Formats: sequence, structure tokens, C-alpha cells
Amino acid sequence: MGFTRLPSDEQNQPPMAKGILEMEDTDYDSWMKRHPSALSMFDRMMNAAKGKKVVVFLDYDGTLSPIVDDPDKAFMSEPMRSAVRDVARYFPTAIISGRRLEKVYEFVQLSDVYYAGSHGMDIMAPPKCLCRSITKFHTRAIGKGGAEVVLFQPARDFLPIIEEVFKILEEKTKRIHGVVLENNKFCLSVHYRHVEQENLALLTEQVKGTVKGYPSLCLTKGRKVLEIRPSIKWDKGHALEYFLNGLGVGSSIDTFPLYIGDDRTDEDAFKVLRKRGQGYPIVVSSIPKDTKASYSLRDPSEVMSFLRHLARWRRNSSCSKWDSS
Repeated sequence: MGFTRLPSDEQNQPPMAKGILEMEDTDYDSWMKRHPSALSMFDRMMNAAKGKKVVVFLDYDGTLSPIVDDPDKAFMSEPMRSAVRDVARYFPTAIISGRRLEKVYEFVQLSDVYYAGSHGMDIMAPPKCLCRSITKFHTRAIGKGGAEVVLFQPARDFLPIIEEVFKILEEKTKRIHGVVLENNKFCLSVHYRHVEQENLALLTEQVKGTVKGYPSLCLTKGRKVLEIRPSIKWDKGHALEYFLNGLGVGSSIDTFPLYIGDDRTDEDAFKVLRKRGQGYPIVVSSIPKDTKASYSLRDPSEVMSFLRHLARWRRNSSCSKWDSS
């Protein structure tokens, strides 16, 4: 799958632009050979999943919703919500996001899906899916729908520090136009998509300087965002394993996890699937990028198509809803 252009577009390109586009096409085609489309390879993928326990993991931004200028407006479309709902009828389905857990739930609005916010450091699941191999950091609460849920928050001791750093950065960055600070409860996001190029160095220096004063925190980089997180051994890959263990399929050779995500933080989950030798990591990207994923999807619209294919595949196999017992 390469880029498609009309002949008239090609004719209107100056010679140098043509050469650049042809080179990009070549690079992308080469990348696609290593990470073929999950849609074109769907039948082959599902042949490997027959007779196994499929579990679906999804990132949110850039996967279920397009990347938008305003993080608060990254709404999920109704067709996408319907596709996720259908998949959750047939397979255990979890959304693992860097966002604040409550924000992800507000966007998705589905009660039959598991949620993990703050890159997996804030997990909400029903008591029957409690991962009993990890007893620390669990609390019971009442979810949005009134049902009892279990919260797993391995970074909860960091809450005061996160709040403190957020207030410091609010003050430090308030004169830099375009900065958007997002408090995701157990981590902070510094969005710089709208920051002028000449101010990026200053912003980076301020963020790095602030984090340097807190050795218990670490700084990572995502798509047009700087992430400040607790320096604990917990990421989206650990969250994936937490859910699998809580569902009672973590040690089963018949487990078949699918993880779809677009960001660097999703690579932690991709690595876990590679190590387990089970299921498939699927990256969402329309450009070549370093990834541990086996397959690819170009954008959220292809993610929606893949989810619809997945639900239809299970429906046609005459299987009922998944049984979590």
C-alpha cells in the first residue's frame, strides 16, 4: 500500500518535489513490506487466532480518535463507538491511554470496556477481573454506572508531587503562547503542537529543568508532547499483562492478544506481545516509523474497519458473547 496520486498532481509537481515524493513512496512501500496492512492480512491473522482466547487492547488518541489541535476535543465518532461496542460484545476489550482515566471514560462512554489511564497507572476493572497476583495498590470504588469496580493505582504515592509539578509548570510556561498543560492525574502532558519554533528550546529547557528537581519523576517524548511520569517500573506493557492475568488467561498458551496503538508509549505493549510470542501488535501510522509492531493500519478510519471485521469474524463463527467466568 503506497501513496496514491492522480496523474495531474504528478504533472504539476516541480522536478525536485517529484523526486522527494517518489523517495517517500519507496520508503513507505519498503516499510509496509515489514509491517503489512492488518486489513489486507486479516484472514491470515484470524487463522492463527482460531480456537484461542482473543483479547483486544486499544490506545485512544490517534487510534480511536484522530489527533486534534485541542486535546479536550478528541471526541470519538458514533460509528467508532459502535465498532468498539460490537468488539466488546465478543471479546474482552481494554482501552489503555496516556489520558486521565476519567477523561477516557468520558470520551468512550461504554460500560462494557475496561479502562486504564495515565499510561496504565490508573486501572479500572470489575472485581471479577481483579489481578490477585498483585495485592498492593488496589481499592474498591463505585463506577460511573453505579457498579462496584476495582482501582489499581501503582503510582498513587506520587499524586502530591504530580500536582506540585503541574502548578510549577503552569507558572513557568504561562508566557509561552500555544502551550497546553494536561494533568492526567498520575502523569503530566505538555503539548507543544501550537508553540512557535523559536520558543521550543525555551519550553524544553523549562520542562527539563523542573523535572530535574524531582528525581522520582522521568521525562519522555510523544507526538508533539512531553510526558512527565513517575519513575516506576510500570507502563502500558505492564497494564496489558495486568488485564490478562486478571482475566485468568495470562499464563495460557491459547491467549491471543491484539494491541492497536499509534504512540511511542504503545511500543511498551508491543514489546510484551513480542516477548510472549502471542497475538499481534498493530501500529497506527501513515508514515514509516520505528516500531515493534507486526502489522499496521493507516489511521483511525482503518482501525474502525479492522474492528468491524473482527466483530463480523466472531459473529460468523457462531460464537456467543465472551464468557469472563
